[in-house]
Amino acid sequence: MVRGEGVYLFDREGKRYLDFVAGIAVNALGYSDAGLRSALHHAADGLIHTSNLYHTAPGEALARKLVERSFASRVFFCNSGGEANEGAFKFARRWARTVSDAKHEIVALRGAFHGRLFGTLAATDRPAYRLPFRPLVGGISIVERDLEDVSKALDPETAAALIVEPVQGEGGVRVLDHGFLRELRALTRERNVALILDEIQCGLGRTGTLFAYEQAGIEPDILTVAKPLAGGLPMGAILVTEDIALAIKPGDHGTTFGGGPFVSSVASYVLDRLSDPALLAHVAETGAWFGDQLREIAQRTGRIRGVRGVGFMWGLDVMGTASHVVSEAMAAGLLTCTAGDYTVRLVPPLIATKDELAEGLAVLESVL
Repeated sequence: MVRGEGVYLFDREGKRYLDFVAGIAVNALGYSDAGLRSALHHAADGLIHTSNLYHTAPGEALARKLVERSFASRVFFCNSGGEANEGAFKFARRWARTVSDAKHEIVALRGAFHGRLFGTLAATDRPAYRLPFRPLVGGISIVERDLEDVSKALDPETAAALIVEPVQGEGGVRVLDHGFLRELRALTRERNVALILDEIQCGLGRTGTLFAYEQAGIEPDILTVAKPLAGGLPMGAILVTEDIALAIKPGDHGTTFGGGPFVSSVASYVLDRLSDPALLAHVAETGAWFGDQLREIAQRTGRIRGVRGVGFMWGLDVMGTASHVVSEAMAAGLLTCTAGDYTVRLVPPLIATKDELAEGLAVLESVL
């Protein structure tokens, strides 16, 4: 690929592709966005890097916006979603040790994907990713998406945190029931266990609210975000409550590049765009329409076994392999990706219009 415009990418031969991947849910504003380009130029006129030894205005401004628009009291910046979850694990354990030295266990759910770094890999439910690197980090386990199983795993004496994706992305685009999320929140509070919500893929507007947890009516103790945060520049963030923040001591964690002035300046602009009520309403309303269209395609073609999703984040369980559908769709000018062997994932830019989405759906139906 050599250039992009709106919701389209172009290869070096000039072929145009309608993009339902968006850099794996990163390019929320699409391509060649005038405002984003201006923000990049403006940021380049200032400091690029100082390290985290010094305060910078862009980093503080971005942290303040994230705090004002969420449950959080403090923010730690890093460079990716995997780093954000690694940091969240450390912060949860650091807080848990202020309660009891025995509290250290981190529990994840079946179907989870939290990263491929050494700690997060132990919480990622992909056997092929895990096998070459065994033994994995201890004290981290995966349990079924069932309240009784989670309850058995969360020993109040030893459990430090439960980590959950409100919408499991790599695990097949599985939207966790809001009632289940509320029950998990109640259980973790009862057991004095930190609740970490991983919104690396489903956060920052993709579900139709700025944060996916808003739709369940809960608030976590720790939230991780990344993908679209800086408009394609590498950035992640860990949002924490005051109780968690107070447990973290100087030297417990660090970052050379995280929250640098250049990337923070760009992210501040992107966050404002993704927080726009009009954009969020568009994602919610158009996303509901999109889901209805997908279900109708499933009925007409007989080639889709299941449709799951919310907002601009959808998964289709297809009759053949997902990789085959992805390959054929690309040949027909539509970019999609997989979320497992049999699930095609659709995560278009949040700016996509109904007409553009309908164009992609027509290609997808033809391919199926």
